[in-house]
Amino acid sequence: MSSTPQPAGDPSARLLALRRALVRLHKTLVDFERVEYERLHGRATSSELLQVLIHDPWFAWLHPLSELIVRIDEMLDEEQPPAEGDLRSLIHQARSLLAPTEQQPEQGGSPFGSRYFEALQREPSVVLAHAEVSRLLQEESGA
Repeated sequence: MSSTPQPAGDPSARLLALRRALVRLHKTLVDFERVEYERLHGRATSSELLQVLIHDPWFAWLHPLSELIVRIDEMLDEEQPPAEGDLRSLIHQARSLLAPTEQQPEQGGSPFGSRYFEALQREPSVVLAHAEVSRLLQEESGA
């Protein structure tokens, strides 16, 4: 990707802005979970935390968000800019994923949606990161 500024309507620039906001949201959610995890299991170093994030069921609910960010990275790494249809599909996936739900998984809710709902209720920084992503997704629906 070139380092020259890209027009606001450029799909790669729009995708990159969404990626940045999703990464901030992901980090905020990891920090939210880390506090409780470390309270129960003891302090984790950065390298230990990475292993826990990947392998421990405690953090498994975050995997769909991680996977969405990876899909964006793959689209951005392609030689051709993302097609508008691909971008729309990704926006739809993001919107669907980031729909919090009070329903627990055993009641038909998704693990991500129910835990995300809880994080939004308990942590103001999650609300702020969510608002940033929501604003970008709203702009996309008007684009």
